[in-house]
Amino acid sequence: MNAKTVKLDGGLYFVATPIGTARDITLRALDILASADVLAAEDTRSMRRLMDIHGIALGERPLLSYHDHNGARARPKLMQYLAEGRSVAYASEAGTPLIADPGYDLSKQASEEGYLVTSAPGPTAIATALTLAGLPTDKFLFAGFLPSTKAARISAIEAVREVPATLVFYESPKRVASMLQDCATVLGDRPAAVCRELTKKFEEIRRGKLSELAASFKERPPKGEIVVVVDRAGQSVVNTSDIKADLREALGKMSVRDASDAVAGAHGLPRRKVYQMALALDRDDD
Repeated sequence: MNAKTVKLDGGLYFVATPIGTARDITLRALDILASADVLAAEDTRSMRRLMDIHGIALGERPLLSYHDHNGARARPKLMQYLAEGRSVAYASEAGTPLIADPGYDLSKQASEEGYLVTSAPGPTAIATALTLAGLPTDKFLFAGFLPSTKAARISAIEAVREVPATLVFYESPKRVASMLQDCATVLGDRPAAVCRELTKKFEEIRRGKLSELAASFKERPPKGEIVVVVDRAGQSVVNTSDIKADLREALGKMSVRDASDAVAGAHGLPRRKVYQMALALDRDDD
């Protein structure tokens, strides 16, 4: 791929960059990086490496750092460049800016002040994972990173439980096993896929039930960047009397909470709904 210098109008250009393989960048993205008056990046070192790989000289052009921790300080300078009629290209470290990456406040302010805001689209881990997961893609919800604490994570999972779409999450390798188990508890034991190191040398896709994947990663914690894709809620109708019968049997051996978890997982039902049924049965039995 060879970049060419083109004339850019003044404005803000968001540039998607590879999530792994450097050659996944688009020709238009390279042209913008070669031509913009000003460059800004979440990680300036990563930007320099990418430009070196593709033979793009920085020259005398400014290269500014812009990320979540310095955005409020760095944004006025970028807005000044826009006010001067310059073209400003911004890239996050990997993937598409604003998608679980910095750039929102910059995009919002530039748009509100009437400057050109456009994008050179390209790689994103969301679309790549959906392509490889083997789950429905006609409707999906990207839920980003879940909270790191268990209680907050469970609440966040419960909030998307009834969404009639495939669910997509980013997750830390250190938390993926517990996250998968919490998903199994709250959502029911749905089919899922864990996509690791996408487009890189050690790319790996593991598919299975949430509980199976949780056990697998608990035994052998993974490394690298991870996307978790979870199937939508099932449409099958479960007979209420069957659920109550299973709950009564489970309540004879374990606590209300544990019985609810077990029955919800067995039937692929939301944990909260089964828990409420278990509480009612437990009161009736008393």
